Amino acid sequence: MTLEPLPKAAEAEYLTEVLRRAGVLRDGRVCAPTIESSRPTILSRIIRLRLSYDGATIAAPATVILKTGLPERASAKFDSGRTEVVFYREVAAVGPPGLVPRCFDAAWDAETKAWHLLLEDLTDTHFVAEGWPFPPSLTQSRQIITTLARFHAAWWDDARLGASIGSWLDPSDPQLEPFATAYASFADRLGEHLSPARREVYERLIDQGHRLNARYHKHRDMTLVHGDAHAWNAFLPKDGDDDVRLFDWDGWRVDVATDDLAYMIALQWFPDHRRRWQRQLLDHYHAALVWRGALAVTTGACSTTITACRSCGRSRRRSGRRRTTCRAGFGPLTWNAFSWRWTISIAGTCSIKRAGRHNYPAT
Repeated sequence: MTLEPLPKAAEAEYLTEVLRRAGVLRDGRVCAPTIESSRPTILSRIIRLRLSYDGATIAAPATVILKTGLPERASAKFDSGRTEVVFYREVAAVGPPGLVPRCFDAAWDAETKAWHLLLEDLTDTHFVAEGWPFPPSLTQSRQIITTLARFHAAWWDDARLGASIGSWLDPSDPQLEPFATAYASFADRLGEHLSPARREVYERLIDQGHRLNARYHKHRDMTLVHGDAHAWNAFLPKDGDDDVRLFDWDGWRVDVATDDLAYMIALQWFPDHRRRWQRQLLDHYHAALVWRGALAVTTGACSTTITACRSCGRSRRRSGRRRTTCRAGFGPLTWNAFSWRWTISIAGTCSIKRAGRHNYPAT
């Protein structure tokens, strides 16, 4: 237990109202909630609350997770938590059950930027893969990828995409100009640590920006993606079954499904681990999509996306060895309109590590 003051969302009266509205508390009421544990993350605070009740509480939870924003992170330019609140209100509330933690309450204040989520506590039944940054086991990876496939298939070409669920990016690609400006600053900071070959990749990327985004702007074979789908954003069941829950939804959006796979496999795994298991896992993902009715994507498209993501910031090899970019360069299946957000950090990290430096210079 901790002596940390209770936030308003953790007060007994508020919790009673929320749990009654969620249908898990009928005649009883919450009394004397206590903070069992509390820890900060980069953008939020995670609080485990122990609840006690007056009255009949058969279905009421003994503990819940309260996720709140950090006051020092609230700003006019960065609405931390707002996107995740919208996800639980508008997506999880109407999506298939069992893919994310149950949400009892989601609130965001536009004036104060204060927000919170009151979530199902999975501490006793689930765990997060250990050993970051080492990849999870093959079995755990299959479990996570299966759950991603279930989520992607559930929203595949849904008529609500871009209408009542999420939004489409401007077809004029306004992000290209600030990307080019950011790249110029980035290249200037890195100086000689950014090789001519890598500079060429960026220049070709910027030059072909509109063509690369054409795939996204067709608005076909699209779904909702997690946006931060690394293996440590998944709760794995302790009993080994398939009840995986995905969490940290602050980056969700309408996009190409394979963006989540590329993020998890290409950006988070070591090359030897990726080469060993990538094909098997992509086949497994594809089979799970097909089984659930999402038939348009192919394993070839999945593999091409992974290859392109892996190739960002890497130069084409001209020495006769196997090339690290796809044969046609950056193609419409290998890129999407949101990829501009993280390309600089991918190549920058690779360049700095090769130069023997460990601190990424801010742009």
